[in-house]
Amino acid sequence: MVTDAFPFDLALGQLRQRRSAKWRAVDPDVLPMWVAEMDLMPAPSVVEVLQAALARGDTGYSYGTEYAEAYAAFAADRWRFGGFEVARSALVPDVMLGAVELLKLVTGPGDAVVVTPPVYPPFYAFAEHLGRRVVEVPLTTGGRLDLPALGGTFAAVGAHGPAAFLLCNPHNPTGTVHTADELAEVAAAADATGVRVIADEIHAPLVLPGATFTPYLAADGADRGFALVSASKAWNLPALKAAVAFAGPGAADDLARLPEEVSHGPSHFGVLAHTAALRDGGGWLEEVLGGLDRNRTLLGELLEAHLPMVSWRPGAATYLAWLDFGELAKAADGGGEGLRTARGDASTRVGVAAWLLEHARVLLSSGPAFGPGCIRCARLNFATSATVLAEGVERMGDAIARSSGSARSS
Repeated sequence: MVTDAFPFDLALGQLRQRRSAKWRAVDPDVLPMWVAEMDLMPAPSVVEVLQAALARGDTGYSYGTEYAEAYAAFAADRWRFGGFEVARSALVPDVMLGAVELLKLVTGPGDAVVVTPPVYPPFYAFAEHLGRRVVEVPLTTGGRLDLPALGGTFAAVGAHGPAAFLLCNPHNPTGTVHTADELAEVAAAADATGVRVIADEIHAPLVLPGATFTPYLAADGADRGFALVSASKAWNLPALKAAVAFAGPGAADDLARLPEEVSHGPSHFGVLAHTAALRDGGGWLEEVLGGLDRNRTLLGELLEAHLPMVSWRPGAATYLAWLDFGELAKAADGGGEGLRTARGDASTRVGVAAWLLEHARVLLSSGPAFGPGCIRCARLNFATSATVLAEGVERMGDAIARSSGSARSS
């Protein structure tokens, strides 16, 4: 039996009243465990600043550097890193639109953008939409950066003109926290080949107990890099768009070329909320990290009990679990090479997430969106109540058991 605990103690009925994508993009009988929204109430500091803004009619445009100042102070206190300089910062609408604008500064159409799959799907979508050429360097089987392969790829793409590396730090979907030595090796390889590193650090405050986060700009040799930061993920604020781009000392001139109109994109409420979260939401964040640590442990126990054939390497950060259903895919398909749905051609092969949605009524993020070779994988969001987490895993286990029984009987 599981017991819900603060801050992940909202009942399913409460959650289904929400109007966000997580809950409205699914049928009422589906458990949504996909998009990166947490199932909790916002930090009091965020609620207070927004209520005060509404009370005074403060509903205009964002202005000033208070967000960058708050993040710099947060980083100095939390990670003992004082290199997020407000003078080398710029407000951007959100992390991925910030990445697009930075890519425009350091690359051109047709230039290479290196990614490390499995990785956050918008890395592909935004780079390709911008007309850049995506070059893949998969993570190792242990879920870490393949540093020799990255070095070789940097040399290859850098020899043909401008190129960039979109670094996910910490990594989504695996939850890997890159070490200071790994980041220094990336920086050295990038500096030697002219590749510009753009680090997405949106999950940085969500490093769980027992692990240490290193900002990319804190790595030796990273002075020509950029970091994109936001309170969005850690304080569950995707509805309140805002982010900050920071440049290393050697990238300050590039960031200074960012068009002024880019800073018009962030929401004023977003800037107010994110700033309040960083300055006054530390206690709330610690409660969240404790809850996520409990849920990470619970997820491991649930998988062992109900889905023992699933392979999962618990990450050291984020509230996302990258699950490999490979063996279960074979079992559910009667020993074949992939899962089948009942809809359409019976021979159709589908990702495991699509199969689970149909048969278990649980929605995970589809593996193939994160890169090639991921059809048997799916990403699960465990930032929810223990009750919802348990029901979701049990539903998946029951669906697999039913499918395996049907395969044997036929």
